[in-house]
Formats: sequence, structure tokens, C-alpha cells
Amino acid sequence: MMHDFPTPKALTSAVAGLQPGAPRPTEIRLHQKSRLLEVVFDDGKAFRLACEFLRVHSPSAEVRGHGPGQETLQTGKEDVQIIAVEPVGNYAVKLVFSDGHDTGLYSWDYLYEIGSHQDAMWRHYLERLQLAGIERAPVAPPPSPKMAWKKL
Repeated sequence: MMHDFPTPKALTSAVAGLQPGAPRPTEIRLHQKSRLLEVVFDDGKAFRLACEFLRVHSPSAEVRGHGPGQETLQTGKEDVQIIAVEPVGNYAVKLVFSDGHDTGLYSWDYLYEIGSHQDAMWRHYLERLQLAGIERAPVAPPPSPKMAWKKL
């Protein structure tokens, strides 16, 4: 199977911390209704990362394991939300998810890497689910804002 995104081994250095000269975020915004984390970097790139995508690609040992081949396929995360974004020093954020997961530290380098390769990573994730015989549940659309009508 061919992949056009960094392998987990290639991403290991990004998880560890800051690479010299690497882009840094200038803005991080959580859009709870649409379940997206928007990250804008100082090189002008901006990424909108779905909560489900971030959860299934958590840099935690629980998800990635402690070495190659120890990854755990994450399933049933279609409706997961981020309930908190906590800064960790000047190099990362800890994301707290609605399913209780909160052990992965998302370094700026890691967010930039997965943002840059999210389409290929998402396709690979869907392929892994299919190979495992797991069907993704349809995602419920975010609630529509209530319309307030004004009588003229």
C-alpha cells in the first residue's frame, strides 16, 4: 500500500517537540458546533482539523503504541468532540476529548505535519477500517442554529 504522507516513524521527531525554523501557530480556534480545530501558522498556512481526525491520529502511546506495529486502530470516534484545549509550555497543546482521551500532546510540529497530510492520512485511516471490516457510522450533522423570526 503506497502512502504519500509521513510514516509514524517519520512523525516521531515532530511529536518530540520543536524543530528549528519550523512554523509556529499564531492562532488556534476550536469550532465546537462543526467539531473542527482551526490552526493558523506563521507561514500563512491554516488547517481545519476534524475532532475525529485528531482523535484517531492522537500522538499518545495508547493510539500509536511504543514502537512500529503497535498502533491501535481507533474506532467509533465519529461523534467525538474536543472539550478542552490546554497549552503545554510553548511547544504543544493537550486536547481533551469527550470520550475521556487526554494523553496525547500535539506539538506544533505534529499539528503542522498532520495538517499538511490530512487528506492522505484520512484515506489511509478509512482503508484500515475497511481492511478490518469495520464500517464507520454516519456522522450526525451539527445542530442547526435556531432561527429567530422577527415580525415586520
